[in-house]
Amino acid sequence: MALFRVRFADKPATDDRVIKGWGVSRERHFFDKNDCFRRGILLEERVLRNYRSRKQESVARMRTELLRFNGGVQRDPAIDAWMKGHAGGLGAIAHQWFEVMRKCGDEVRELLHDGCPVACLGDAPFGYVNVFTSHVNVGFFHGAALPDPTRLLQGTGKFMRHVKLRPGTTTNGRALSRLIDAAYSDIKARVENG
Repeated sequence: MALFRVRFADKPATDDRVIKGWGVSRERHFFDKNDCFRRGILLEERVLRNYRSRKQESVARMRTELLRFNGGVQRDPAIDAWMKGHAGGLGAIAHQWFEVMRKCGDEVRELLHDGCPVACLGDAPFGYVNVFTSHVNVGFFHGAALPDPTRLLQGTGKFMRHVKLRPGTTTNGRALSRLIDAAYSDIKARVENG
């Protein structure tokens, strides 16, 4: 949660009266950004500029820190066993899209992580599939950074996103294939650029 020093629109910033019912001085109180907008409070521009620059530094640091998995191999027998254990409509969907990930390039490695097949570039993961009771997730470890003009991606985390696939529903296969290719290209660029 981001906190901001604020000044009130109706009073100068030096006003040190107690905010009614809050028991804190106006000068020294910090608010959540959304709380400020709801209450009609003006954010000091200087504080906003500092917040933006700190956020940009944080994003730059996040780009350099890659998740790494040891033990990836070109063809993992554990994944083949996982696919056989998930036979049926959902398993077929998962198998189809994991095969697309496998074919992204010669450097693709795979492993079973947290009970689901993961595709990596070397030791850096870029995609996974997982079967649930009524759907399949095709997920991306850096999905938040991927271009998604068709809005297939779901999720609100800092990095990961997924596409839910259900049997009997139409899927934009071309768009999902482009997402997989983009995820592979993205992780390749991240690995090569440090």
